[in-house]
Amino acid sequence: MHALKKSRPLRRVVLASAATVSGMVLLLSLKPHTSPTVVTAQTRSPSSAGSSASPGATASGSRSVTGGPVQTRWGPVQVRITLKDGRLTDVTALDYPQDNPRDQEINSYALPQLRREALTAQSARIDTVSGATYTSDGYRRSLQSALDSAGL
Repeated sequence: MHALKKSRPLRRVVLASAATVSGMVLLLSLKPHTSPTVVTAQTRSPSSAGSSASPGATASGSRSVTGGPVQTRWGPVQVRITLKDGRLTDVTALDYPQDNPRDQEINSYALPQLRREALTAQSARIDTVSGATYTSDGYRRSLQSALDSAGL
């Protein structure tokens, strides 16, 4: 006999409820339990302030600004930008997850892509690199922090 036959409507309700609960449990188990957050100035030491102009700024209008560190699931991400005449000329990742071979592999291809996109876009509106979602999000948020500090 078929399990969902019409003469037993209660069985059909119980099976549908069990399937719904199972589906919800699966969906919730895939959701990340923590989201990346920006570390605030109160939690950092004075020597690692969120934005600092480079002491070697030249007369040609070139200066560097360091974005705030962003804590991600796999570790902190922090970038420094270089500006010349109000344009983004370089983005350097100062801190990023590199504690294990997998982190090193992911960031070896993700960071150059993120840098290229940031220089092309001249903003923090860049795409996430597939396979490096957390690093991409931290990079984007630290980059935005640096751009905000620079007044762009």
